[in-house]
Amino acid sequence: MPQTRISIQTHGQGLYEFTDEVRAFVGSAGLGEGLLTVFVRHTSCSIIIQENADPDVRRDLDQFFRRLVPPSNDPSMRWIVHTLEGPDDMPAHIKAALNQVSIGMPVTQGEIVLGTWQGIFLFEHRDSPHLREVVLHLGP
Repeated sequence: MPQTRISIQTHGQGLYEFTDEVRAFVGSAGLGEGLLTVFVRHTSCSIIIQENADPDVRRDLDQFFRRLVPPSNDPSMRWIVHTLEGPDDMPAHIKAALNQVSIGMPVTQGEIVLGTWQGIFLFEHRDSPHLREVVLHLGP
């Protein structure tokens, strides 16, 4: 069963598409039918499938989650205890809990099955740059 790890460099909060890297992995694996698992090895970012045609969708999602879970130094977030790693850390954990750190996708005829406007994104929830590791696993 093929498996690989890819690194994604982030530059702060936002959505980082890596659909092409996933397609290349699946295409080179030589498996006609199967299930692809995409897993991010971190607790302050997540993986989502989302529209990749209009960048406004990415901006709006990022802004929605910033409003939904503001930094811990926001007055509405005074209840947060975990603050040692900065005001964006615990909110990043909450955002990751609301999203997914692992997704599964069908593979048919050697290609991932995505809709016309769908892409695979790492959703970074921290303010500072990070190097994120994503594991791709393809099984029958």
